[in-house]
Amino acid sequence: MNCYCGSLKLYSNCCEKAHKNMAEAKTAEQLMRSRYSAFVKADGDYLMQSHHASTRPIKEKKSIVKWAKSVEWIKLDVIETSKGTENDTQGTVTFQAYFYEKGKVDIIHEKSAFVKENNNWFYVGLSK
Repeated sequence: MNCYCGSLKLYSNCCEKAHKNMAEAKTAEQLMRSRYSAFVKADGDYLMQSHHASTRPIKEKKSIVKWAKSVEWIKLDVIETSKGTENDTQGTVTFQAYFYEKGKVDIIHEKSAFVKENNNWFYVGLSK
């Protein structure tokens, strides 16, 4: 099965690696893609683990999982990546995530900020 993130790789050779070991996400974009796949799978544990501790919405975990399960995920488009390579400690990824909810297609358009700490990338939140 192709990966949910749209990479054209098998899930087992793509986001599943990060889902099993977050250090497998070597770039900010790989982490962002793995987080999209975690939304598709409604994997709240991974979404919390990959969210930086300074902004992690622990109290919202159940509602995030409930919402992720309530929509039908369509596709992910990565629009732009700035920094976020294996050698960087910060980066941004601009993306659009398409989903079907309550009879219509909707889009999350976001420029996300990421930081790398202890060899792991983390989602921080919206880029300023």
